Amino acid sequence: MEQPKFKVAYVITERNDKTYWNRIGVAFTNKDGSINVKLDALPTGGTLQIRDYEPREEADDMNGLVPPRTQRGPAARAASDQTL
Repeated sequence: MEQPKFKVAYVITERNDKTYWNRIGVAFTNKDGSINVKLDALPTGGTLQIRDYEPREEADDMNGLVPPRTQRGPAARAASDQTL
């Protein structure tokens, strides 16, 4: 089996008896076995875990199409404010 070309960096936090995995970056293994990590966020708590990349299962079920994620961020908050 071919090695994945990159890895995914997650921060794992626990709140209210639930565990949350947030993707915060990627990692690449160099020829000498060392790892370069590029983070989009810097965790201040929790556990940093780096795992091999695995494509989402939904992509296989939908002939390679990945369903859109729910909208997040300022645009989502603005849209939800309009529904009140």
